[in-house]
Amino acid sequence: MDLPELSVVLPCLNEASTVAACVEDAKAFFWQMSLSGEVVVADNGSSDGSAYEARRAGARVIRVKRRGYGRALRAGIAASRGRVICMGDCDQTYDLRHLQGLYEPLAAGRCDLAIGDRFAGGIERGAMPLSHRLGVRALSALGRWVTKTKVRDFHCGLRGLTRDAARRLPFRTTGMEFASEMIALAAKEGLRIGQAPVPLRRCPQKERRSKLRALPDGLRHLRYLLSVKARNHP
Repeated sequence: MDLPELSVVLPCLNEASTVAACVEDAKAFFWQMSLSGEVVVADNGSSDGSAYEARRAGARVIRVKRRGYGRALRAGIAASRGRVICMGDCDQTYDLRHLQGLYEPLAAGRCDLAIGDRFAGGIERGAMPLSHRLGVRALSALGRWVTKTKVRDFHCGLRGLTRDAARRLPFRTTGMEFASEMIALAAKEGLRIGQAPVPLRRCPQKERRSKLRALPDGLRHLRYLLSVKARNHP
């Protein structure tokens, strides 16, 4: 069986109202680029029919019983088959019809890991509270100092890497700090890290509550980055 060129991995927890649209958007990108592709939805214990909606839209769904953003993405990456892997959220805050900025440099071999930059791409009014913007900027500055990289947006959920890079990175984290771990491990391995402007949109479902817990998740990133600094400089 021929393997797909691109896998789009979507971690999912109770996103029945938006996951099908995200799957369709990713498939539209495959069609626009004449790519063989697959959408892998890593369902993290949804109770609202998300898995059904994802399958109905054409995704391959894997079950990840233990909760956690990192756990879901690690399982989705492990289950994917593409030469290039892109990942994003399934709440329609990222436009999966336009992945060129991430996919093309990875496919062409210009970088091993590509990270979206929401500050360069533009943040729609109401898409990110001021407190989150300030927190992301502060933690990204710490991340740049710790990892000696130039990544501007450490926590952008839209990013990609090559299959070879994924095999080289020993992911261990289970929560939101997975986003920081990916960059830190890539820097440690000497991988080439690219960046691309990524617009951030408001979720169209007004009743949806964000899965992000600003203080606890911010502290998880902080603890992880400080642990990396401690290991690198005993």
